[in-house]
Amino acid sequence: MLAALGRACPCVIMRRLYFVLPSPLPAVFNADLHCHSTASDGLLPAADVARRAFANGVEMLALTDHDDLGGLAAARAVAEEVGMAFVNGVEISIEWEAMQIHILGLAFDAENEALNAGLAAIRSGRIERAHRMSDELAKVGIAGAFEGAMRYAENPSLISRAHFGRYLVETGICKDMRSVFESYLVPGRPGYVDHRWATLPDSIGWILGAGGIAVVAHPGRYKLNNRDMRRFLTDFKDLGGQAIEVMSGSHSVENVSVFGRLANEFGFLASRGSDFHGPVESYTDLGKLAPLPDGLKPVWEAF
Repeated sequence: MLAALGRACPCVIMRRLYFVLPSPLPAVFNADLHCHSTASDGLLPAADVARRAFANGVEMLALTDHDDLGGLAAARAVAEEVGMAFVNGVEISIEWEAMQIHILGLAFDAENEALNAGLAAIRSGRIERAHRMSDELAKVGIAGAFEGAMRYAENPSLISRAHFGRYLVETGICKDMRSVFESYLVPGRPGYVDHRWATLPDSIGWILGAGGIAVVAHPGRYKLNNRDMRRFLTDFKDLGGQAIEVMSGSHSVENVSVFGRLANEFGFLASRGSDFHGPVESYTDLGKLAPLPDGLKPVWEAF
């Protein structure tokens, strides 16, 4: 239904393409608002991500590459071609009390100068960090990791742990990406190094300043106890954060229940995203998540 509406009545506001949504929305609405392309650490080009999403029944897509907007134009072009609603997205790496957390920005002006400058500043430290990661891996007998990881990074300034992980799998050091992160590249393991990311105020300020909506990405993945999670969500809300990802490819049934309750308690909109990186590296495929639980207000109603 939305595909037909999208073809019939698009409008442009602040260089963001909107589509008129059916009112009320259908009981099951297939929005996938978290996925990645080769513009950051995904395996498929942005255009192919959008095509796969549409083939899988996605009615609204947001491409949310890490700290970069380079894939948006290609994904949007495919979405316009097939009649799938599309909103700009990004996943910003931040640090909160010495913990790395990811904040999604949705439905923002991709040409906003402050947002682009902030993302560029985050990217500028990635290559130096990658050299330090390679040095740490070399100390435990894994040579050539920097060069190996770089072969997987389409944009060298966005080299990440995922690219190192693919090299470790390729060389047989680890059997899959999950074992990479269990044995290497996380705090306390060989290959992990600290990096100065953006702050929570930075990320939310950039997103809101660009007219977007700030969303906590996959909150179930952070090692925060109940008290600390509530402190973080309070900080997030006080700074203007509006939504939380309730349905995520990495969330368990219990995670969905917990963060659904917290969304209502804090008055957050609820988001839904697969966190798709590629056919063989993802918890779930594009568009294949269960619907949001009843009783939550979907974030797309605010677009």
